[in-house]
Amino acid sequence: MRAVKQSDRAGGIAREMVDSSVIHAMGYDDDHALLEIEFVSGEIYRYHFVPRRVWAELRNAPSKGAYFTNVIREKFPTTRAT
Repeated sequence: MRAVKQSDRAGGIAREMVDSSVIHAMGYDDDHALLEIEFVSGEIYRYHFVPRRVWAELRNAPSKGAYFTNVIREKFPTTRAT
């Protein structure tokens, strides 16, 4: 079972901790197609207009960091949450 960590921000997205050398935790808001990633550095970024399919593939990827780099990074509008 994956541990769930609530975002520190009010109204934040619940994030689940993952086993990755790059990503500490991540979560997805279906209503807004919003992916939130907390990196091991402590920085939190939100990726907008991310299809649910991409979220599912990221969760199931053997290497979350590689999937992020190849499919998500610089491909979706991004805002820094921290």
